[in-house]
Amino acid sequence: MAKRKGFAEINVTPLVDVMLVLLIIFMVTAPMMQQGIQINLPKVTTNPLDLPEKPLIVSLTKNNKLFINSAKVKKSVLVKKLKYILSRRRDKSVYLKADEKTQYGNVVKIMGLLYKSGITNIGIITQPEKKK
Repeated sequence: MAKRKGFAEINVTPLVDVMLVLLIIFMVTAPMMQQGIQINLPKVTTNPLDLPEKPLIVSLTKNNKLFINSAKVKKSVLVKKLKYILSRRRDKSVYLKADEKTQYGNVVKIMGLLYKSGITNIGIITQPEKKK
């Protein structure tokens, strides 16, 4: 009787099947893991800034009305007016003051218009915390 030799190869087909299933599972679940991160932003108290000239303030009300300092402007002419004003100023900084009830998306759109005007230094105006 002849001796049988063992079969020394590994069957990789089941391994490949398992790896493909795992790959599909990770591809589907990975984007979901990016969402829903809770971040508690720090609350700080700062000192007021010393400014050499009167600051240029763009205000956005909760009704989405825009003002440059105290003058009401339309969103469609904001870029043009800011370019004109900034051409006559040494300080090219602009401070954005938005009502806390204003939607975040509206504030970001105004910031985009400020960048479009050539402004690269934007400050956000906030109220100081009330001490308890």
